[in-house]
Amino acid sequence: MLARIAATALTLAAVLAPPTPAHADALTWSVSPSGPKGPSGRTALDYKLDPGATLSDHIAVTNHSQEPLTLRLYASDAFTTPSGGFDLLAAGATPKDTGAWIKLARTTVTLPKSSRVIVPLTLTVPPNATPGDHAAGVVASLTEATDGKFTVDHRVGTRVYLRVTGPLRPSQTISDVRLDVHPRWNPFTLPGVTATFTVNNTGNVRLGARPTAKASGPFGLGAVSATAPPIPEILPGGATRTSIRLDAVPPLFRDQILLSTPDARSRHTLWLIPWPQLALTAALFSGWLFTRWRRRTRAAAVAAALAAALAAAEQRGRDQALTPPTKGPS
Repeated sequence: MLARIAATALTLAAVLAPPTPAHADALTWSVSPSGPKGPSGRTALDYKLDPGATLSDHIAVTNHSQEPLTLRLYASDAFTTPSGGFDLLAAGATPKDTGAWIKLARTTVTLPKSSRVIVPLTLTVPPNATPGDHAAGVVASLTEATDGKFTVDHRVGTRVYLRVTGPLRPSQTISDVRLDVHPRWNPFTLPGVTATFTVNNTGNVRLGARPTAKASGPFGLGAVSATAPPIPEILPGGATRTSIRLDAVPPLFRDQILLSTPDARSRHTLWLIPWPQLALTAALFSGWLFTRWRRRTRAAAVAAALAAALAAAEQRGRDQALTPPTKGPS
């Protein structure tokens, strides 16, 4: 059985305007939202429908190459990648959501060089569809054999965004938190902390986020904060991994790390022992004790010497007082 490898990332027209064509050696093509007579200038197929509703629309498939091109057309469900990207199920995977609700009038197209075909599509929302945001993509795919062991699937598509009417429940959570400390052995610099975590979209609407991190000691002392770059929209049920670095975090033994987005908060305890500062304090204290001891020792030695000198002087005085005067010649 031939293994299938998805070569070249799925290029999605919703990101680029005008759509960027896919390249397979000398073959190039693109897919874009369209009206009955040609591309409509939209960047995505974006709809708001009631459960049970049906809608008709079109896509334009354009062959930018100088030779004929045969492409396979299909729709598939979308998901958020761990890095925050928008991707579709692998070729051959069966869609179960919006991708399964889209029916294309044609499943293959053969285009002469430098030509375009308009393909109608129908989107039917099931009566029991859950409210909120759903996403998919409509793909034009070219599969090529390589060395007989692999096939390479080149695909390009346009995004489909569908909001099914009903109650909307925006919700996010933060999970799988890892805190890495970057120690500084110079006592005059403070350590850094990197928080790596997953932002989960647990609601039913697409949500972006700009996570923040805040570190503080007991009673909020020494608070520092940082903000991560914005996270692209996460589809419902999706998750993405991100990280924030906090610099110059005061090591106040029991620090609190607060991670937050507009819709989620997560608090964690991090023990930061200020070893370099403690070592410096111990060294300074030891030096002070040694200096004090030396001063006391020197003072004691001087006092002892003075006492000895005074005692010697007193003894000489007593000796002189007890010695009778010497008589002169008679």
